[in-house]
Amino acid sequence: MGNSSMKRLLGTAAVALCLIAPGGVFANSLSGDYLAGRQASFDGNIQAAATYYGRAVMHDPENPVVLERAALAEISLGDLDRAASLATKLVSDGHRSQVAHMALVAQRAKAEEYSALIGMIEDDRGVGPLVDGLLTAWAQLGLGDMSAALVKFDELSEQQGLRNFALYHKALALASVGDFESAAAIFDDAGAGGMQLTRRGVMAQVEVLSQLDRNQDGLDLIDASFGTELDPGLREMRDALDAGDALPFTHIQGARDGLSEVFYTLAAALANEANDEFTLLYTRVSEHLRPDHIDAILLTASLLDEMGQPELAVKAYAKVPADHPAYHAAELGRAAALRNSDKTDAAVEVLQQLAKSHGDQPIVLSTLGDTMRQLERYEEAIDAYTRALDLFEEETRAQWFLHYARAISYERLDRWDEAEADFRDALELNPDQPQVLNYLGYSLVEKQTNLDEALEMIERAAVARPDSGYIIDSLGWVLYRLGRYDEAVGHMERAAELMPVDPVVNDHLGDVYWAVGRKTEARFQWRRALSFATYGTSAEDVDPDRIRRKLDVGLDQVLAEEGSEPLQVANDDG
Repeated sequence: MGNSSMKRLLGTAAVALCLIAPGGVFANSLSGDYLAGRQASFDGNIQAAATYYGRAVMHDPENPVVLERAALAEISLGDLDRAASLATKLVSDGHRSQVAHMALVAQRAKAEEYSALIGMIEDDRGVGPLVDGLLTAWAQLGLGDMSAALVKFDELSEQQGLRNFALYHKALALASVGDFESAAAIFDDAGAGGMQLTRRGVMAQVEVLSQLDRNQDGLDLIDASFGTELDPGLREMRDALDAGDALPFTHIQGARDGLSEVFYTLAAALANEANDEFTLLYTRVSEHLRPDHIDAILLTASLLDEMGQPELAVKAYAKVPADHPAYHAAELGRAAALRNSDKTDAAVEVLQQLAKSHGDQPIVLSTLGDTMRQLERYEEAIDAYTRALDLFEEETRAQWFLHYARAISYERLDRWDEAEADFRDALELNPDQPQVLNYLGYSLVEKQTNLDEALEMIERAAVARPDSGYIIDSLGWVLYRLGRYDEAVGHMERAAELMPVDPVVNDHLGDVYWAVGRKTEARFQWRRALSFATYGTSAEDVDPDRIRRKLDVGLDQVLAEEGSEPLQVANDDG
């Protein structure tokens, strides 16, 4: 479904978030809480917004703007019962609000009040055209009228842009009542579109196939969709198929699960199209209707972290049980959210415990290694990367990053021989990877060895990433090291344009300017580098004392004091 279709069918976030114009005069206490709630909403602080809007409702329980914003905050926070209470008041006072309708739809669906739910939709008090059509079909199934449900799914499938959603849910509905033949026919139809090609869709189709004694078809589908590197959930499923087990159909156990799936399906589709705040409403309703919907929980947690709400994300990730196949994914997310909360020690502890319980998962050890490397605990990073590499029976292209990251850790510990071996292994697996080409090439330049090879590597990296300041800096620097100063100038100036406050780039540009006789400009760049040398990602890679010495006596004298070769133009005829 295209962007325009999705927005037209679901409505824009702006319409959903505020349909009522403010009115009335606020008392001081009301206005204070209301404005604080608005500011919290702008800041993405969901908990604070819910608190302040809740207090504002206490000041003025008749105010529709306050009621709607409070309901919105409660849905975002995951308290659908509280949101429904606010929505009931809003609607009973005669106000129309899509936010309120969503909360009340969730309330009716959770209570399995299917007739009331259909009545709301027929009375134009639903969520939106696509959602309402699917909800109606599942509610019909909940009432025991499968024929009416199938008619509704078919009607939806004939509407422009709705075919994929409608057929996918029709297949799930058929499977939920045991009609696996009909469900498989829909899944097998290549014209059904892409909904079944998602991870969750593939797993549902595999369960259907297994129920029809088509385990081999299920194995083939998993292999074609995901290859050999499977997460625990897929691995568990594949092993069961391979053993000849009949997989139960677990994706939908009843109509309420189907209603939950409607909101999750739309949330997954919205994740790449709408803003996170809007998408979160759908995942929260999905969770409310089915608290064990792990995919909805994981998407909720991811959205919260993206919204700058790491503490709420941590709580969401913690909902995934330790015995669930997705537990390792949840713990990886929780560790990332903890780091985003500046709780680094707690994040490390989560990853270390996960490495003990799920040490057979390369992604777990790779993430532990990345974290340790970022914390400059390089020995521990090397150990984690090595354990991850040892898990693979044969080398694949995907392992290039493990070699690359371990190489960086070795290089930082001045274990160059081991670092170079890993860099070259990474290039064997991924010959044109610009990060590896640049890092190895730059390292060779700094060690003043194999400069021609280093130049060739960095030139290839620059072709692949012409707008990377780091790579263009490396290209200028290797030309400088080769004595090709005039050629270096343009590249170093371009690098400084791309990374104007990077101390290394400015320091390098100063050296290049000095080498071509532009000494006033060189000193200007060194002063800039010195001003940036106390912060930034490259601050630790410059020596402020060396820069000060260059400012005092010039680059030639500094090189002489260091015992380095003097500046000399390549192929200079004098």
